[in-house]
Amino acid sequence: MTTNDLTRTTLPLEQEVQAAAKGQRALAAYLATHGEIQRIQIVDETNQAHQVELPTTALRLLVDILAELADGNAVKVVPIHAELTTQEAADLLNVSRPHLVKLLEDGVLPFHKTGKHRRVLFADLMRYRGEREEASHAAMAALSRQAQDLRMGYE
Repeated sequence: MTTNDLTRTTLPLEQEVQAAAKGQRALAAYLATHGEIQRIQIVDETNQAHQVELPTTALRLLVDILAELADGNAVKVVPIHAELTTQEAADLLNVSRPHLVKLLEDGVLPFHKTGKHRRVLFADLMRYRGEREEASHAAMAALSRQAQDLRMGYE
């Protein structure tokens, strides 16, 4: 994944949003009742049907992608083993690059160097983000409990 890949992201057009919503509903309903390998048909521009076998896990991922597109979001698929530059990692965490570099240098996030450049594994970045979200939710729950204990009117 390169910075160019991130900058080429475009939002779906309105007709794509509508098609994604319709496709997502139909595919999700179908997948709820079937097995591990699916056969789908794709019809080409000459109206010729072609059958393709796909794992159900791939089709479930497609349902998730269609749901995001239906919400008007751009989507990128990133392999779990992808190596990100510090700028790409910072962009995914929505933090500045210097802040991300500090996290790396402080040992909060693992990284390795390719030459003189730092690289962060996507899987490590997602693990860190998940941990941060869990900590945030726990802090909010603690604040909520404290507000209720102090009868601050948030019951």
